[in-house]
Parts: sequence; structure tokens; C-alpha cells
Amino acid sequence: MPIQPPGKRPAKRFEKSKILGGKMSRGHKSTNVELNVIPMVDIMTMLTMFLLTQFSATGEVLMIQKELKLPEAAHGQLLERAPVVAITRDQVIVEGQRVADLAEMTKEESWSIPALEERLHDEKKKWDFIHQNEPDREKNWKGDINIQADVKVPFRFVKRVMASCNNANYFNLNFLTLVAGGPEKKKEGDL
Repeated sequence: MPIQPPGKRPAKRFEKSKILGGKMSRGHKSTNVELNVIPMVDIMTMLTMFLLTQFSATGEVLMIQKELKLPEAAHGQLLERAPVVAITRDQVIVEGQRVADLAEMTKEESWSIPALEERLHDEKKKWDFIHQNEPDREKNWKGDINIQADVKVPFRFVKRVMASCNNANYFNLNFLTLVAGGPEKKKEGDL
């Protein structure tokens, strides 16, 4: 709506009426623009329907690192929300943040990865803060953790990650895999 100088502005239907005698029209065109709301309502309805169909009722969408190729499994079950540890060919990542490099892990002799344990302790503190008002908080702690490991990563690195998770009181380890023969599986030669 354009900016207008102050003054009397009767409703549109009275501007040229006989009641006011046409005093308000003064021979200029109306600058008011009417907005058609129907297309906007249609777009909002379609957007709402799209978002409702894309909503995942089983839980959050799990992000897989783009350089990570997960193994396939024929049988499995749905996972619950838990911290995610990704083991790529180069590094160990917890909830999207790098905590260790595999090249550095080959130099060390110990089983534990201190940076990973510290990050998992922070995740436990977050869980405690969220559930601080629950009466049976310690009984509800399951110690679940989801591990994404690349197919080409040697098992000694996966074993060290598992040992570090165990040291941080995460005892229920879940390994993420792709469904064997699922729609996301590509044939050899496909791009």
C-alpha cells in the first residue's frame, strides 16, 4: 500500500457515492491494490501436505557421511535415537564433529581413544540434563550408541571405537547397515 498524506479516507464504496456528492474522488485513480489470497492459501495447503507426507513417524532421519559406504545386511531392526559415531576411511566423527584421525590411531598403542570418550561423556551429560526431572533417570539410561563404519575400515579401528564406547558407559552398540537388495542398492556399472 503506498504512503498517502494524512486526511479523510472513506471506504471505497463511498468515494463516488451520492451521499458525499463525489467530494472525495477529486478525479484521481485509486492507488490501493487488492491482494488475491486464494493462490496463497492453495500454495500453503500444498506445502502443508508435502511436509506431512515427508514427515518420518519412525524417528529422525540419520545423516550418513558422503564418503562413507555402509555394509549391507539382510536382517535388521529399526534404531532408536542415540549418539552416532561414524568411522570413515580417514577419521572418527561423533555427531558431525571430528574427534580422531585414523592415521594418528595407528601410532598409538592403547585401546582407548581419549577424545572420543570425552565427547561421549559430554553426550551423557546432555542426556542427564534433558532427563534431570525424571524420578528413575538412571534406570532409563540404556547406553545406546549407533556406529557407522565404512566397509573398507580395518576391524582394529572399529574395535578401538567399541572399546572407547565401553569405557564411556555406552554398552549397547548398534551398527548401521543398508538393507541388502533394497532400492538404494545399485547394480555394478550404474552411476
